[in-house]
Amino acid sequence: MLKLPGLIDPHVHVREPGATHKEDWDTATSAALAGGFTTILAMPNTTPPIFDRDTLDLGLASAKSKARCDYAHFLGAGPNNANWDEHPDIPPRAAGLKMYLDSTFGELRLDDMTLWMEHFINFPKHLPIVLHAESRTMAAAILMADIYDRPIHIAHISLKEEILVIKAAKERGIKVTCEVAPHHLILCDSCHLSLGREGRSEVRPRLTTQADVDALWDNLDVIDVFATDHAPHTLEEKDSDNSPPGFPGLETALPLLLTEVDNGRLSIEDIIAKMYINPKKIFNIPEQKETWIEVDENATYEIRAAEQFTKCGWTPFEGTQVKGRVTRVVLRGQDVYKDGKVLAEKGFGLNIRESK
Repeated sequence: MLKLPGLIDPHVHVREPGATHKEDWDTATSAALAGGFTTILAMPNTTPPIFDRDTLDLGLASAKSKARCDYAHFLGAGPNNANWDEHPDIPPRAAGLKMYLDSTFGELRLDDMTLWMEHFINFPKHLPIVLHAESRTMAAAILMADIYDRPIHIAHISLKEEILVIKAAKERGIKVTCEVAPHHLILCDSCHLSLGREGRSEVRPRLTTQADVDALWDNLDVIDVFATDHAPHTLEEKDSDNSPPGFPGLETALPLLLTEVDNGRLSIEDIIAKMYINPKKIFNIPEQKETWIEVDENATYEIRAAEQFTKCGWTPFEGTQVKGRVTRVVLRGQDVYKDGKVLAEKGFGLNIRESK
């Protein structure tokens, strides 16, 4: 058995409040434990979005009653809530600030860079800012990080140009870190043929060319974090005429990456660094005492949605052969997952921004 620290996923769409037919705190954290994650950070683009004291309270209340693993919740940056200096008690209660600079609408839409500037100035400097920023928007965000001399974390990079710009920025000492999702390391833009229907390949950022995928692998040293961007939608929604973007990923990330270890493209040290050490540091996540996971390195099997805990009922990796299965998860000295069964009770998970 391979023993690893409890993994951290800093990019999870729990879907509660507002879309609990896709996922909720119970099923998302059950899926997390089955995937070897003992801490998840939830994204704010829910219904309503999490962007102020009242909505943060709403999101955290659901988590407190249902979460089976530890958690924190991001605040969303909007056009009218950049006055964080007037509400100093709110940011420390959150995982950090999520800024959507591409592909979003409503209360979290930031139409111009003057709105970005206000958040960069007013959100506490010691707390993380995560950006959904693609291509040239990402480059502009890195410039702003340099101007205001504050760290930023770029979510789900996917393009060759993105990884090379981030590499250059790091070489100049700009405070930028980044993450990549396993689906952007493994799937490419022709994969809709194997997924069965066009809508099942819809994701943001979009699946890219094989050359982009190769560039990510060629620059693994630039990538700080493997994050799932777990974004569940039902199969009925994915197969509709207006398929929403997003893939589930909590239960497939580790076996997919362990398979790449077996293929010689990754090391166990890479997994520990990018799924535990680095996210722990970037997001200021406290130590979980007596916490680890056990993995059967030699278990070979096919990924099947029917065997997963996520509520959405499908996976883009259906039938994929993988090597490495989570067999046991221990959180704070207690068995919370073992041999395919979630043992943690609802509410066992702790809010990492409140627990001591």
